[in-house]
Order: sequence, then C-alpha cells, then structure tokens
Amino acid sequence: MGNRLSKIATRTGDDGSTGLGDGTRTAKDSARVQALGDVDELNSNLGLLLCEAMPEDLREELVTIQHDLFDLGGELCIPGYQMIQDTHVARLDSLLAKYNADLPVLKEFILPAGSRAASLAHVCRTVCRRAERSIVALGRTETLNAQPRQYVNRLSDLMFVLARVLNRFGGGSDVLWEHARKR
Repeated sequence: MGNRLSKIATRTGDDGSTGLGDGTRTAKDSARVQALGDVDELNSNLGLLLCEAMPEDLREELVTIQHDLFDLGGELCIPGYQMIQDTHVARLDSLLAKYNADLPVLKEFILPAGSRAASLAHVCRTVCRRAERSIVALGRTETLNAQPRQYVNRLSDLMFVLARVLNRFGGGSDVLWEHARKR
C-alpha cells in the first residue's frame, strides 16, 4: 500500500478521467465519482468535528465511523465490491438508540446551531444527506448494494442526534425554531 501512494501527481487525470479501484477509468464528473467525493467530504468534515471537545466514547465511535466511511468509499470505488455490511448499519442503529435515550423529546424543529461542535455535527449531517442523494443517484444507473445507502441514511440521523448531545455536552441546549418569530 505504501508504494501505491508514493507518487501523488500522476497526471493521468489531466484528461478529465480518474481511475477506479478495479483499474477502469471513468469521467471525473460521473455519478460514481460524485458519490465518492461526497463521502470523502463527509469524512473530512467528521475529522474537523473531531478537533472539538467531546466525550471520549463519542470520539472513539466517530473515529470508527471515519474508518467505515473510508471502507464505503472503497466499495464505491470498485464496482461490484462490498465492504459495508448489515452489521455496520446495525451498529449505527445501536448508537442512535444509545444517544437518543437521554435526550428530551422534541416538540419543535431545531436550528442547526448552538455550540461549535454541535454546529459542525449539523454540517456533517447535511453533507451526509448529500452523499446519500449521490449514492441513490448512482444506484439508479448502476447496481449497488443496499448497505451503503442504508448506512449514510442512518448516519445522517445519528449526526442530528449527536448535534443535540454535543450542545448539552457544551453546557447548552437545542436552539429552537421560532415559527411565530417576527420578521
């Protein structure tokens, strides 16, 4: 693996194409590359979120999610390959139940705001939703496993919950949308 990354500027993409993990080439603006890029952007935003103060167990779980997203990118990079399994989706379901259990029930919509960490979690949530849309779009034209789509769907829900958790961790609370607010 180390030798694969020894030369970063290969110039093979100067024609607007990029290599996939199976050795084939595709256009840099293809649906597959769009999905790959959105997953990569999500992973980068999670890295930024990890720069913030948070409970250590949450930090470890987010690092695991970063590794999952790298695997998800690998799956998208190799047509017909599978790395994300039902167990990955089930782990996110467990985390959703764990972190949502102690949160107050929402009676209003909330704004993507509060602490810096919570706001970054909301950015991750929205980038995750875009990645999900890209994966769905790719699945319309190419055969994909269901687990990547399920994984990002669950992850966006988890990021919403974690934004609420991080607001409380920072000593704050949800920022409610005021539907009757004077404009």
